[in-house]
Amino acid sequence: MSRFFRNTSDSEIVRKLTIKTVMQRNLVEKGDRILIAVSGGKDSSVLAWALSSIRPALKFDYELAGLHISTDFCACCKKSTLQGRLNEWGIPFTDLFVPVIGRLKEGQSMNCYWCSTQRRAELLKYAVENGFNKIALGHHLDDIIETFFMNLCGKGELLAMPILLKYRKFPVSLIRPLALLEEKQIIACAAEQNILKNVCTCPYGQNSKRREIRSKISGFTDNSGEMKRRILKALGSGEKDYLTE
Repeated sequence: MSRFFRNTSDSEIVRKLTIKTVMQRNLVEKGDRILIAVSGGKDSSVLAWALSSIRPALKFDYELAGLHISTDFCACCKKSTLQGRLNEWGIPFTDLFVPVIGRLKEGQSMNCYWCSTQRRAELLKYAVENGFNKIALGHHLDDIIETFFMNLCGKGELLAMPILLKYRKFPVSLIRPLALLEEKQIIACAAEQNILKNVCTCPYGQNSKRREIRSKISGFTDNSGEMKRRILKALGSGEKDYLTE
């Protein structure tokens, strides 16, 4: 851990790195109406807590709301618990049912890509219809780097998961304020904030390719957070910024 974080609580580390990401990438601005995609898992729950807790530090007003998408295949999230935590943080909660499996055409099988596209479409639709200009997702540093190397090694493409994505067809942007945070830092913060009890596990969420690339990244970075952040910096500091679209 760098000297910057010495004698700093896990929650404060999350706060500081979230503020740094928000300020560096101009992710949150005065008057924003931000819709947080909350699954009930640790990442999106910590994201909601962080965006609420950094309000005094940013010193300008913005609105937060949480949207949970319920499906016809996963009911493990304790929505009442999730809603209670969001309310503690001053974030209104909405639950939206989406029949992800029910929308499959004959002969199609359930997979992560299908589910993510259905959820993303509903997030966008809800945001536009309700006047939100930004959607916040809980992807973290490890997610972003893993996705880059999966695209590089699996598809032969230089594609990253952007920290800021401005849609051309919709008046909405996607933001990922946890981009500088390692998963282990989010887990530590979740434990400190008593969030881990709300973890939701998707029965279709096992991704062997992601686990494989995660192991390889761990090998050549020796699990160094600073090295991972240098990789992230390289993705955004060249002739092409792969972290903004």
